[in-house]
Amino acid sequence: MDILLYIAAGAVVGLVVGITGIGGGALMTPMLLSFGFPPHTAVGTDLLYAALTKAGGAYSHHKQKHVKWGLVKLLAVGSIPAALITGLLLHFFFTDAESYGHLLKNALGIMLVLTAIVILLRGRIQALAGRSKAGRLAHLRPHATIIMGIFLGIFVTLSSVGAGAIGTAILMILYPALRGTHIVGTDIAHAVPLTLAAGLIHLTLGNVDFFLLGALLIGSIPAIHVGSHLSRYMPDKVLRPVLATLLLTMGLRYVFN
Repeated sequence: MDILLYIAAGAVVGLVVGITGIGGGALMTPMLLSFGFPPHTAVGTDLLYAALTKAGGAYSHHKQKHVKWGLVKLLAVGSIPAALITGLLLHFFFTDAESYGHLLKNALGIMLVLTAIVILLRGRIQALAGRSKAGRLAHLRPHATIIMGIFLGIFVTLSSVGAGAIGTAILMILYPALRGTHIVGTDIAHAVPLTLAAGLIHLTLGNVDFFLLGALLIGSIPAIHVGSHLSRYMPDKVLRPVLATLLLTMGLRYVFN
């Protein structure tokens, strides 16, 4: 009967993602932890789940010319090496996966809190970005983008959270002239190689449960499409604060666990 529970979990997360557009990692990893999976399995499995579910969205945005590939490359220059180095450090500095479980939980808590803040302050972030001068410190943006990529590479590898909401906020702040569709498309396009690289790192560490991964995909893929159609009828102004409050509560729990 476990497989039915995991399929249902995938469907619930997929439905919420389809309705709100908020990344599944912030929901899926805490849910897997609540099912009793150890942190390394929850994070590793969710990373490959994210890579597979986001790939279709990235291709769709690419076809619609919503992806700024130059920015994707800048982010990846920082994030992919950072993910690889993080994986190597986990391998060489800890005796087994159980010994770094607390680190993964703390990183998860930090990223859940940051994600909740980004969701709650999204309007203000957009307004702040819109008021900023497009040419101000433009020469520093490539370096800042790489640094932000490094941040995402480390914390996404440790928590599976942040490639979506936090990546979007970073792009809004650094590139205020970008249209919303370009921000979303660029963020998703970068999230695919990042979550795939981090997921493969966890795979080599033995942290991926393929039975669980398959069940989650069976439930989530159709649910995402259903949620995307329902999104036009759902009160987004109510759903986002509720979801942000839930993420904040869970994040604080893991930070201080």
